[in-house]
Amino acid sequence: MADPTQMLCSVVILNWNGAKVMRQFLPSVLEHTTLPETEVVVVDNGSTDDSMAYLQSLQDSPEAKAAHLRLIAFPENYGFAAGYNRAIATMESEFVVLLNSDVMVTSGWLEPVLGYMQQHQNVAAAQPKVLAYKSLLAHQQDASQPVTFEHAGAAGGYIDKLGYPFCRGRLMSYVAPDNGQYDAIAKVFWVSGATFFIRTAVYNELGGLDDKYFAHMEEIDLCWRLNCRGYELACVPQSKVYHLGGGALAYDNPRKTYLNFRNNLLMIYKNLPQSQLCKVMFWRFILDYVAAIQALITFKPKHFAAIIHARIDYLRMKQDFVQIRQKNLNLAKQSYPDTIAQRSIIFDYFIRRRRE
Repeated sequence: MADPTQMLCSVVILNWNGAKVMRQFLPSVLEHTTLPETEVVVVDNGSTDDSMAYLQSLQDSPEAKAAHLRLIAFPENYGFAAGYNRAIATMESEFVVLLNSDVMVTSGWLEPVLGYMQQHQNVAAAQPKVLAYKSLLAHQQDASQPVTFEHAGAAGGYIDKLGYPFCRGRLMSYVAPDNGQYDAIAKVFWVSGATFFIRTAVYNELGGLDDKYFAHMEEIDLCWRLNCRGYELACVPQSKVYHLGGGALAYDNPRKTYLNFRNNLLMIYKNLPQSQLCKVMFWRFILDYVAAIQALITFKPKHFAAIIHARIDYLRMKQDFVQIRQKNLNLAKQSYPDTIAQRSIIFDYFIRRRRE
């Protein structure tokens, strides 16, 4: 096994009761992560299924040895953000990749992103092109079916002036087919949490992911802090991966709706300067309730309740973020990053009918 203190990059996969998904996707990671100074670290978050037995059975395989597979077993489930934070705090490598367990990587996926970050020292975080695994399967069955971008990251993420995330290749619920239209390296506002490359020292310096979020938006929140501290972020589409997505919560799950609305509001409160905050929150109050009413009249009462609950909990929880907000604003080198798009994707999508 390679010496972890001499590693260039640690690919870190957090697992909790994901033996089935691991069996499906981990072999591609082991096969295509064989650079001499890289390792694959699977962090088990107190699983109660046969995850550890499966992982231990792999350790002596040629593929695992070539990928420098290393296992970390936590005694309990610390959750997504805290699990990654605890694991990455122990890493000695220059870069880490937070890789979801439901991602299939491809040949040479590491080299373009790591090479770009090594050449551009102010780029703190980056991602590859993230495509939808299900669309790949459909394309393999029927070549007329396009391979599409994946919702969570696509070809690099942005937010609009009201705090709504979108991507090159994904606007609201629409995901575009990949026709090479986003194959240029681009400066972005946020990078996908499914395949999140970041400098280890910077990750730890900024405190990693915010574990108060539970799930959803935590990677965008971290990226907002990176932007404000003067770092750059990029999508390097010469590398591509395929993400299954929806593993924790299905896209139409009301719980996912609740977390997305609540955490998005908390993220805006934590990071937006006072000069912009009141105006943005005024419009978000209106638009969130429009979204709630739309859910009600389209016979989605659970999503209506989720949005209302999210707004109530945001008001209840934001007091816990007052000091964090002040710290973020005090440490910001630029309080309002130039990578925030000065337009509304709500207007673009619903009024102008834009999909690209």
